[in-house]
Amino acid sequence: MIHIVFNESEVALMKKVMQLDGSLTGETILIRDDFAVGPLEGLDTEEGWQARIEWWKGLISGSPYMGNIGTFDDRETVKELKAKLDADTKEEVWIWMGQNQHDVMGYYWLIPQLRNYQGRVMVLYLNNLPFINEKGQIFYPSWLEEIPPKEFQKAKKLARPVTLSEFEIDPDEWRKIAEENAIVRVLEGGKKIAGMVASFYDGEILKNSTSEWQKATRVLTNTLHRMKIKTGDVFIMWRMKRLISEGKIMVMGDMEKGWKEFDVKKPEGKQGEISVEKEEAAE
Repeated sequence: MIHIVFNESEVALMKKVMQLDGSLTGETILIRDDFAVGPLEGLDTEEGWQARIEWWKGLISGSPYMGNIGTFDDRETVKELKAKLDADTKEEVWIWMGQNQHDVMGYYWLIPQLRNYQGRVMVLYLNNLPFINEKGQIFYPSWLEEIPPKEFQKAKKLARPVTLSEFEIDPDEWRKIAEENAIVRVLEGGKKIAGMVASFYDGEILKNSTSEWQKATRVLTNTLHRMKIKTGDVFIMWRMKRLISEGKIMVMGDMEKGWKEFDVKKPEGKQGEISVEKEEAAE
């Protein structure tokens, strides 16, 4: 079997799972892009794909990941996957999804490309399912990495074939989402994705900014840790820089030198909070 995951940490996780359960032994393939953010229009064309790469390049500038763009191509990953399925007609694909927009959007991008392998593509969507954590407590994970490896013996029982109906309907859902082309996408429940404006996470950044100077990386870390609807560090830092350009956050240092080279704080007088109060009073 070939396992498909959408987060780098889950590659190591699957190795631990296979050590505990030999029936799951197989190759793990990672889809790297985060299709929950950024432009999606025309990704089936070279022009559309390059437009997305250029968008990511703009965000990654000055980040620790500057050398990553161009080092992978998920289209090539899928091409290699399909070659393996063609070479071995008994091979199966298992797509693992947590209850989050990142995994679901990865699934939506992937599934139209596997239409010819219906019956050999399994999906494990851990949607609203209880698991037991290391402390013996019941919890509902949003991400695969939250599940202890030993619990995957229970999770594997959820594997089911992607139905012919899903192979017809889900590509249509992908096209709809891509045509809407929102910059941010969130999961509303099930596999329902809703498009949001680029400033969707700005409130979380402002909430974790204070009137005292802090390292930008500290605000970034606190935001990522505390926010309920998760996204990546690159996107949050991009939005922080946008808030700086809009005067909603003050900056000290050189942003161009890297994430660790500047500090941030709220403007004097906490203007952002005052404007919200005025809006509420007007209502």
